[in-house]
Amino acid sequence: MRKLPPLNALKSFEAAARHLSFTKAAEELFVTQAAVSHQVKALEEYLGVPLFLRRNRNLLLTEAGQAYYLEIRHIFETLTLATGRIMLASEQGSLTVCVPPGFAILWLVPRLSRFHEAHPEVDVRLKAVDEITGSLTDYVDVAIYYGRGSWPGLRANRLHEEKLIPVCSPLLLKGNKQLETPADLQHHILLHDETRNAWRDWFDLVGETLPARKTGPIFSHSALAIQAAVHGQGIALANNILAKPEIDSGHLIQVFPQALPTMDAFYMVCRESQAETGKVATFRNWLLSEVARDERELELAHASS
Repeated sequence: MRKLPPLNALKSFEAAARHLSFTKAAEELFVTQAAVSHQVKALEEYLGVPLFLRRNRNLLLTEAGQAYYLEIRHIFETLTLATGRIMLASEQGSLTVCVPPGFAILWLVPRLSRFHEAHPEVDVRLKAVDEITGSLTDYVDVAIYYGRGSWPGLRANRLHEEKLIPVCSPLLLKGNKQLETPADLQHHILLHDETRNAWRDWFDLVGETLPARKTGPIFSHSALAIQAAVHGQGIALANNILAKPEIDSGHLIQVFPQALPTMDAFYMVCRESQAETGKVATFRNWLLSEVARDERELELAHASS
């Protein structure tokens, strides 16, 4: 078993020997002068030799202290360099992100150029996965989960306050079928999202009954339903965040103002131990800043409407 001195005491001695001052060592280590003095005394007792000569206000190294300092100084320099290299490596390189295809296509991919411009040292690798929960393997750094936000051992940040809204192409409003009240939806094709088929809840919200004949295709991904709506194939009940780019471009319009709140939401998840460091923290902070930008734009749009 290796016999090592107390590391805190060793750190205090190295700083005090380098500055020849307990006061300056304390300032560097963000502790009190008394704490440095106590740590050095503990090290002297451990080694069984005095390391400093205390002469009034002057601090001098003993012969043993000088020899010991010259030895451990190189160790601290090596440790500092090694720590710097490993921290730099954690901030650079590739970052693998698992994400649902719809969220990737409609929200994340259009924004990635902004991340690359701000952080060219990090290469983002997107991996589209349908069954996203549980995908945070050893080879995945970050994932986007859809759910309630509780995954043991993971840091989860909710990305948006989401709602489901009815959207369609403006061309549908120019057709022969009226679309002035929710009751008029019974004459139109409803586009269904297999994973979040909430039309019944939306009709309950507006006080109407879901048409008995549930017409319209069912899509496995929300992005497909949104694109079908863009091409005038029917009316989709879409996630307001995912539909926003198509609404902003004029390809879609929100047919009625009633919005159905969602219990689930998209979350960015990562390992708790990596949430505040390295490239994971860089990507996490950027992603949350993009979400904040979205929220500000939505508030301005709501205020002006």
